Amino acid sequence: MFQKVLASFGQGGATVDAQLLDRHVRPGGTLRGEVRLIGGQVDQEVEALGVTLLARVERGGGNGAEPTLVDMPFQNVHLAGRELVRAGARITVPFEVQMPWETPITTVFGKYLTGMAVGLQTNLNLARTVVDPQDVDAIPIEPVPAQHRVLDAMSRLGFQFRSANLVQDRVDGAEQQLPFFQEVDFAPSPAFAPVFNEVAVTFLARPRDVQVVLDVNKRVRVAKGGGLGGRGRAMVGMFVVEYAALGRTNWEQQIEGWLREVAKPRGIFD
Repeated sequence: MFQKVLASFGQGGATVDAQLLDRHVRPGGTLRGEVRLIGGQVDQEVEALGVTLLARVERGGGNGAEPTLVDMPFQNVHLAGRELVRAGARITVPFEVQMPWETPITTVFGKYLTGMAVGLQTNLNLARTVVDPQDVDAIPIEPVPAQHRVLDAMSRLGFQFRSANLVQDRVDGAEQQLPFFQEVDFAPSPAFAPVFNEVAVTFLARPRDVQVVLDVNKRVRVAKGGGLGGRGRAMVGMFVVEYAALGRTNWEQQIEGWLREVAKPRGIFD
């Protein structure tokens, strides 16, 4: 009887652990794994078992305020419900999660991108039982070839990766499915350092192509009150990379040409 009381407060109850079977996954791909459910000291009824994709996203932060970090779910998979788990039982439940095409990347060649936090949360709900509902595992998400080609072009042009983050917002003029987007931030190359503070790359992938957004923080040459301006001005350009035509374009030349157009002064305050 005492152990049943303990189980009702989450002690001696069933536990879960998710194991990813793939070394990495890509946007639009399938993440495979299994949930290992271990029965507690008493029989318990599972009301629901599932997994959720979570992303740590910046929310708000306008008008100089610091943004708030929130863990935002963006894909759910139900695995089981209304099952009796016997005391001490060991159950393995395989799962597959279809990754949305706009899933942010977290690694490049196995190296994690600073600032990224995307994981798989395992949810176990037991009847009339208070348990820790979260077991979160980081997911290595590699870029699709088109994304990798653009990142490689940025590196070859001399831009240095700084960090990455997720922003709860929408990109104007782009087709977007998720309520947030990723920014991969680069320090400018020596050639552009006098003009740019930073260049951010955003990918909005789709089954046949990826929309690439370049967000440039451009230095202001002269402030209206006199002297050199210290603030930056965001300038955005977008182009589409078709997977089937990926190798037909010199992307270093394409990106550099666009950035040089942005770098040109357009007025006394630019």
